[in-house]
Formats: sequence, structure tokens, C-alpha cells
Amino acid sequence: MRYTQYFIPTVKETPADAEVVSHKLMLRAGMVRKVAAGIYNYLPLGLRSIRKVESIVREEMNRAGAIEILMPMVTPAELWQESRRWEQYGKELLRLKDRKDNEFCLGPTHEEVVTDIVRREVRSYRQMPLNLYQIQTKFRDEIRPRFGLMRGREFIMKDAYSFDVDEQGADIAYEKMYQAYRRIFARCGLKFRAVEADTGSIGGNWSHEFMVLADSGEDAIVSCNGCDYAANVEKAESKVVEAAEHAEARPMEKVHTPGKKSIQEVSEFLGIPVTHTVKMLVCMADNVPVAVLLRGDHDLNEIKLKKVLGCEELEMATDEQIAKATGAPVGYLGPQEARIRLVADLTVRGMRNVVVGANETDYHLKNANPDRDYVIGEYADIRNVAHGDPCPRCSGGILEMWRGIEVGHVFKLGMKYSKALNATFLDQDGKEQIVFMGCYGIGIGRTVAACIEQNHDDNGIIFPLPIAPFHCIVSAVNPKDETVSATADEIYARLQAAGVEVLYDDRDERPGVKFKDADLIGIPLRLVIGAKNLADGKVELKQRSGGEMELLAIDDAVARITSLVREALAL
Repeated sequence: MRYTQYFIPTVKETPADAEVVSHKLMLRAGMVRKVAAGIYNYLPLGLRSIRKVESIVREEMNRAGAIEILMPMVTPAELWQESRRWEQYGKELLRLKDRKDNEFCLGPTHEEVVTDIVRREVRSYRQMPLNLYQIQTKFRDEIRPRFGLMRGREFIMKDAYSFDVDEQGADIAYEKMYQAYRRIFARCGLKFRAVEADTGSIGGNWSHEFMVLADSGEDAIVSCNGCDYAANVEKAESKVVEAAEHAEARPMEKVHTPGKKSIQEVSEFLGIPVTHTVKMLVCMADNVPVAVLLRGDHDLNEIKLKKVLGCEELEMATDEQIAKATGAPVGYLGPQEARIRLVADLTVRGMRNVVVGANETDYHLKNANPDRDYVIGEYADIRNVAHGDPCPRCSGGILEMWRGIEVGHVFKLGMKYSKALNATFLDQDGKEQIVFMGCYGIGIGRTVAACIEQNHDDNGIIFPLPIAPFHCIVSAVNPKDETVSATADEIYARLQAAGVEVLYDDRDERPGVKFKDADLIGIPLRLVIGAKNLADGKVELKQRSGGEMELLAIDDAVARITSLVREALAL
């Protein structure tokens, strides 16, 4: 493709409303343009990368035995009402009515629709296992769409759904998709981790997120430096560690701590480590107050607590709610004589001679001990893990913290949707059974954006070759020079014939402008053709990823580029 005949509206200045690197660079590189909040046009360069990811996804889905279909974006309310998600999904579900006043929604995901297909068409165990997938536009009415394609309202997604006769079959399907996802993101040239994750609004009893590692990632993830364990911090398990102190119980002492409300303030005022304190928080679980106890340096994991409590809604209590539920002032809460349900983190078990609130303004208790001074009837893993914690799966491993961008998610759904929508089949004995399901999603545009977050420098994007809009950019320095122009034309034709996707910069622009644009749009290989080097029969090859510049003979340059492209695409 000749640059002069293509549409690449690059801009020099960073748009004011762009917050993260991928958003800034995709706008500057002319890959996308905003239409409305969270809704974008995909311009030619952006669409080419989108299609590259789609192609890799299709190949690996087909290789894993999945079958492509296409479902409608607009779906009827009746299906969502059957699964009971019409009310549960919340305001992210964009609802609308047709001219006959029938209710519909723009599909944010398609569990209901695909389950309806299967319950209508699948009658026998002989028709399974079955895995259906699509690549299609989704819409989720995010309250605060931001970060460009990272968190838009309208987005392109690959969603697949497996159907099996039993749990063993569902496990096999899950493993196939898990391995397919590993191949997909490896082929995209990304550094990623597959981490155990919470199932969220999709539901089910097991899931993994695929995280692209990037400092700008929204998600905190942990991984063990001694084994393969990795998890989203929301899901990460805590290993019970020895209590902070094991001394004999000392006499409890009430101490004056004027104006000291935070754990840090109290520990500094009393001259004790934060690890020798226990803090008490109050949450509202389905509007019922519940107290939780954590070691002073630990943070509450609300998702874990929700599962322990079995509640639908959980939020931190207001000062007024705390006072009403406990009769104690905020900042001085303690577990003694608790009037509401009390749940303590596992780490708190066995702690002795700790500091807790005295349930009285400006006072705390030193040397408080469980059983003697307060009673804890319920322990659970309800904290976030931290960097340096021991691994819960292996002996000797330590957890490390990372930032990640979720680009894929696989779920073992079980019978959540098939039971709700009555998707059944007849087994070998002619008995009716409920289908076992799994679902598997990949954000296509989000994968491209995450790639840019992981691969960029001060000059622009550094695309991995498999998903770059073009493999190589041929830059003719002074294309009015007949020798330069003729050589560039020849190399352009030869590379295309060899299967290399080439952007031929034939513009009558200064070399500096061409090089800046080439760096900005992130084409992996740049071949510069200029009169000075041509006099020696050479052209200049440079890899965008930081490789050294090479002066090569024309035949050698064509062979080198062809080899690099074939090697990168052979993953």
C-alpha cells in the first residue's frame, strides 16, 4: 500500500481527553477517532490490527474445535428475564423498545442467546460436545467510559460457549479453551499471565483471566516466584501465617490516644509495629451491618467477604450506620462486646497482646487478647494478599505483585444458564439431563490497546510483528530521485511477492517527518532507501523494537525482511 493512496491522519499533539498511553498513541497514529463517549471509529491502521487479532483468534478457535456463528446484537428481554439477569445486570444493560413496545437490549454478552439456540436444536447426547463462537460487537453502558478502547461502551469481542453432557466433558472443554488462549496471546507477541479470577456477573464456579503485563494495568495480580500459581488480587488466596506475637497474655490496659484514629497514627503514637494492631471495619451486607477484623497492615477483600456472607450487595458503612450498629465512634472501634455479626480474617487467629479500639473516643486498648477480652466466632480468608506473602500453593514460594490488563476470560459455568433456560438433552438411557456449559471471551480491540500499553516508547508504538498494521515500511528518501524511486518500487514489489505486508512511504516529505511517522505508527521493520547508500549498493534496515541499524545489499535486505516476517508468523 502506498502512503499517498492510504488514509493515515496522524497528529503531532496529544489530544487533551486522552488519559493512557494506548489512547494517546492510537489517536495520534490515526488508528481510531471518537464518535461519542466510549464509542469509536476504527480507521484503516486500527482496523488492520483488529483484523490481525481476529484472524489469530479464529485460527486457534477452529483449531480447538469451536465452530463460528453470528448472533444478533439486539436481543429480546424475554431471554434475559428467563435467566433473571434482566434485573440483576444493572444499568450497564442498555434497554430499548421497538415500535410495538417490545423490550430489547443491546447484548453485552450472549449466554442467553446461545443457550436458546442449543435448547432448540440439541436433543441428544450424540450432538455434544459442542462449542460455538462469534466475533461481534458488544455494548455495555459503562458509567464512566475511559481510556479509549481499554474501557469503551461499544467494543468488538470474541465470545465462545461450550456445551457438554457432564462435568468431566466441561472440564475438557475448559482446558482446550485455556490452552487455545495461551496460544492466541503468545502468537500476538504479548507478555501475559493466566490468573485465577472471580467469576463476577457472568457466574459459574471457576475462571481464569488472561492478563497482559503492563505498568498502566487497572488490575492488580499476584504470582509466585517458585511455582505457576497466579491470581487476580480479588481472588488470590492467603496462606495462614504465624501470628505476630506469641507471648503470654499480658494485662489489658486502656490508653489515651487523643485524636489518633488511623492505624498508622495509633502505632506511631504508641511506638508499636502496625502488625501488632487489629482494626475493625463495619460493612453493610444487603443493608445488614457486619463487623470485620483485620490485622492493621492488611486490606479488606470485599469480593471474598461477599462470598463468606452470601450477600448480593456489600458496601462500607457510613459514620451514621456505624454509630447506630455499634454505639461506638469511628476510629475507635473494638471487637469487645460486639453487638453485630463479627468475622475475622484468618491472620487474626492466634494474635496476642494486640492494640484495638476501646469503643470510646480518644482511647484504645493495649494487650487485648481473644477469648479473654473479646470473642470471635467466625474466621475466614477475607483480606487482600500483599507482596512478599508466602505462596498458598507451594512451600517456599513468595508472592509478587504485578499490574495487568485483562484481555481474555474463561469461565466454567456449570448449569447456571442451561438450568435457568431449560437447556436439556436425552442421555444414553433416554433420560433428560441438563447441559453443562462454559464461556470464553476475548476483547479484540482491548487486546490491541493492551499491546500498545506494553509496547511503546517516547516516539510511539512498537507493534509485535504478528498484529502490526503492516510488517514493513519502505521509506524512499527524496522519491523525486529516479534511482531512489525505481529501487523503492522494485523492493516494494519484491517484498509483496514474498508475502510481506508493506506500507510504501512515497510521500514528498522530509526524511525526519517520514521517520517520525514510521516510529509513531509502530511498523516493526523500516527499510530506508536513499541516494547516498544506493551509490554503494546498500539500503538501511532498522527494527522498531530497538535493533541496530543494518546496511545491507538489496537482495540481502529483501531476504532478511522476509525471514524475520516468516519467523515471527510461525509461532
